[in-house]
Amino acid sequence: MFGARNCLLIFAAFAVAGTAFAGSDTGRDGGGTDLKTSATHAVEGEKIHSLSAMGLDGATHSLADWRGKVVVLNFWATWCSPCLSEIRDFVIYQEQYKTRGLQIVGVGLDEEKKLRNVQRTLEINYPVLVVDLKKNGTLMESWGNNSGMVPYSVVIDRDGRVAYTHHGQIDRETFNENILPFLGKATPDLK
Repeated sequence: MFGARNCLLIFAAFAVAGTAFAGSDTGRDGGGTDLKTSATHAVEGEKIHSLSAMGLDGATHSLADWRGKVVVLNFWATWCSPCLSEIRDFVIYQEQYKTRGLQIVGVGLDEEKKLRNVQRTLEINYPVLVVDLKKNGTLMESWGNNSGMVPYSVVIDRDGRVAYTHHGQIDRETFNENILPFLGKATPDLK
């Protein structure tokens, strides 16, 4: 089992390798995974531009699909144990807060087969986009993650602006303090 430090080191190696192969922010791998992004470095308060990629559901998704919602764009990998732990919490948050406009969107930085296995095992109830880092090595940098660390999340408010970025796992306290306020005042019973 990989620890948080090992996840960071392995991801950094992937990011370096991916950057060497990245020719642009638009790519297509042999499996048909398409990714287009024109987002600049994510800075809180900055208006985001576009991101579209193939999801595990076989459809192409764009951030525009979730316009008017509070989007948590979560970058993760199957070999990262903190990522997998965080996904369990995100499944709960998505179910609890979907009626209040929360939309978690996973950005899987791994092979599609491995991502599907995690999706099935953890019963992920939100979209997971498939990204080939060899073709899109600068993707995380374009969203404000210069370290290459996963998990990494970008919260986009209902107006399409970057509201919050977070390196590392989002626990309940972090969620309540930094994401829940964007969903409005009512809070569900959290037994």
